[in-house]
Amino acid sequence: MLENSMLNDLLFDPAYIIAALGAITFILLIMVIVCLVKLGGLKKRYKKFMEGNDAKSLEELIQSEVADIKNLQDEDTKIEDEISNMNQVISGCYQKKGVVKYDALTGMGGQVSFALAMLDQKNTGIMVNSIHTREGSYLYLKEIVDGKCEVLLGKEEQKALDIAMGVNTK
Repeated sequence: MLENSMLNDLLFDPAYIIAALGAITFILLIMVIVCLVKLGGLKKRYKKFMEGNDAKSLEELIQSEVADIKNLQDEDTKIEDEISNMNQVISGCYQKKGVVKYDALTGMGGQVSFALAMLDQKNTGIMVNSIHTREGSYLYLKEIVDGKCEVLLGKEEQKALDIAMGVNTK
């Protein structure tokens, strides 16, 4: 009946081709069913997402979140300004100190005299020197600007200044 057909020239039975095409069709049918099931789940999740919570629409939810973000940005700007102001105030506060206790008079003992250097971030501040003798106590104050003093410093005062500035003292 099919004498001139090209199927006659094949070395195998054409039923194999039909069976292979049937198997491929069956696999494709299963894949379509899986995709339809996943699409149904995705539709349910999309519908739930679009409904929002407590009957809020998605647009209202997004607007609310954007307003919250704007408020947080404004608050963040205020906090950054406050931190900047605090840093300016702190830079003028005494942040470094150096103390050296010593005997002002030999034989007195107890190292009751002291030199105290108090400096800010720019090594500007004061030097307090308290000298205790048998006759009384004397307190001297010297101004320090950029780590230097216009008045000659004693060795104890210089050592206290070096300690406050972090200079290696031995």
